[in-house]
Amino acid sequence: MTALEKTVSSLRSQLNGFDAGIAVTLGSGLGGFTDRIDTQKEVSYADVEGMVSSSVDGHEGEFIFGTIDGVEIVAMNGRIHYYETGDMTPVVKPIRILSRLGVDKLLLTNAAGGVNKSYEPGDVMIIEDHINNMGDNPLIGRHNESYGDRFPDMSEPYSSDLISVIEEVSENNPLRSHRGVYMANSGPSYETPAEVRMARKMGADAVGMSTVPECIVANQEGMEVAGLSTITNHAAGVTDEPLSHSEVKNTAKKIREPMNNLVSDIINSI
Repeated sequence: MTALEKTVSSLRSQLNGFDAGIAVTLGSGLGGFTDRIDTQKEVSYADVEGMVSSSVDGHEGEFIFGTIDGVEIVAMNGRIHYYETGDMTPVVKPIRILSRLGVDKLLLTNAAGGVNKSYEPGDVMIIEDHINNMGDNPLIGRHNESYGDRFPDMSEPYSSDLISVIEEVSENNPLRSHRGVYMANSGPSYETPAEVRMARKMGADAVGMSTVPECIVANQEGMEVAGLSTITNHAAGVTDEPLSHSEVKNTAKKIREPMNNLVSDIINSI
């Protein structure tokens, strides 16, 4: 039995038959969503072999197994970022675990900077495609056949069916939503104005420091993926204002209730 199989077996033994098909990764500012979950089991990342604790403010670093309106889900309360470790393995290991626990639909959320000049802080971007500008790929290295194809197709990284569901649900939500392209950079420094201009010319509508590695691995594992970016700030150079993590958290806090409503409605619809 591999280390991953042992980890999954250990988790499954603690879940008493819990069988969720949907998982959601809660990005910056979405930690309050956990209050809506009728929790059955909480497991800290630090207690899972091969995983590490999150070191970023606003990311608790735990799996939450429970239900929302009777729907069984797994919530990743916070994520591990590539810039925290310089290693993709702990970033994507939760996705490998979730896949082996039976999750086949994954909703990824994040906080992002608006590159598209029509976006305003407080908007939501439904991710329809992404650009990997992190300088790394989670599939680099020796291939394990149990993970899926060595060269997974990425022509539709975010499920068009799930995008349609999210767009329909968004019509009843007060937050303004857009379809757009997300560019992932390694971080942790924010982008320079020149880098933001480059991102815009490359077709990006928003920039951030996460999501893409998880999406790549989820596709390799055969999961359906959807993505939501909360536009928490204008990217560098769009306005004259400096960027800060506190601004990200403050904007996320202001729209917490409608954003949590949106995520709940999406889960119930898919």
